[in-house]
Amino acid sequence: MELDAKARYALISENLAEVLNPEIIEGILAEGRNPRVYWGTATTGRPHTGYYVAAIKIAQLLAAGCEVVVLLADIHGFLDNLKAPLELVESRAKYYQHIITAILESVGVPTAKLEFVLGSSYQKSPDYVMDVYRMASLTSEHDAKKAGAEIVKQSSNSPLSGLLYPILQVLDEEHLKVDAQLGGVDQRKLFVAATEWLPKLGYRKRAHLVNPMIAGLHGGKMSSSEEDSKIDLLDSPDLVTKKLRKAVAAPKIIAGNGILALVEFILLPAARLKGSKEFRVERPDGQEPLVYTDIKKLHEDYENEVLTPQLIKPAVTAALIDLMAPIQTAYQASKDWQEVTLKAYPPPEKKQKKVKDKGSRYPGAKPGADGKPAADGAAVELPERPAEQPAQ
Repeated sequence: MELDAKARYALISENLAEVLNPEIIEGILAEGRNPRVYWGTATTGRPHTGYYVAAIKIAQLLAAGCEVVVLLADIHGFLDNLKAPLELVESRAKYYQHIITAILESVGVPTAKLEFVLGSSYQKSPDYVMDVYRMASLTSEHDAKKAGAEIVKQSSNSPLSGLLYPILQVLDEEHLKVDAQLGGVDQRKLFVAATEWLPKLGYRKRAHLVNPMIAGLHGGKMSSSEEDSKIDLLDSPDLVTKKLRKAVAAPKIIAGNGILALVEFILLPAARLKGSKEFRVERPDGQEPLVYTDIKKLHEDYENEVLTPQLIKPAVTAALIDLMAPIQTAYQASKDWQEVTLKAYPPPEKKQKKVKDKGSRYPGAKPGADGKPAADGAAVELPERPAEQPAQ
């Protein structure tokens, strides 16, 4: 059954933290057209389970009839304080396409309807570069820093490239010819800047779909660059189990609880997409399992200690391993993906241990003829002294 405009908007906005300029989306739907939306990801560290949040939203956008563009932002990855060295950028972009496709397929998204675009395929064109210059001439250093404050690595002596990053992301909305951009709460300042900056160049402003950010395993946000905060999508079941066992999950506390966040933003929505619509927690001693179809009831049980960290951690572990299994199967079946992985994320070089020169037992001892310290009590043979030459 075809959805009406109201139902389509409900699906587009479901589970979002916020929609900026929703009237843009609503107007397009009222005209019976399909909104064109892009989601961009800088090709830096290896994607983690937090990427499921965007994947699930992309599935909903496609179900609502939207055209969806996935931007593999390779140049952005390089600009962000050299997070992706130039020589690795191409391989990392290929890695991202492999793994993002696998994530989407694991939750039932028909990837044939997606459009993948490599940032460098158009961001070096004369028109785009001229727009970068034009935007740079109209944007203050203060405003550029503010727009990228939560997404670009900050330091006391940041490179100039970090100021270009938000300018490029704003211009992508125009050059990809989209109606809206999807991104996390950490990009909100940049989204607000985009609505102000684009009209300065005579371009129309866009809507912004703001996704919630999933908490990391030890609080804060889950990040590709913080190994302990995330679960890599290619982590083995044993490693997933180990990481979740160590994850912070204080009893009765909802805020900042990374374990509960996995259920709320990944496991329950993914279950709905796959048709099961529930999250199940097994209990010991023959007790009936706890079955949840919405997060509100799960939160209530957790606050009242009906559901405890000891009960929920094994359930989350089993569900997450099951969800990630198709991704790992796809990886094992793809020789190209495996080769790209080694090029994109080469293993660190092992440091060579320096052999410490312990020297002689006698610090002042001179070496023997063979270059080694003379043995105890042995005479040291000195080189023959040349004969003195007579003065001229």
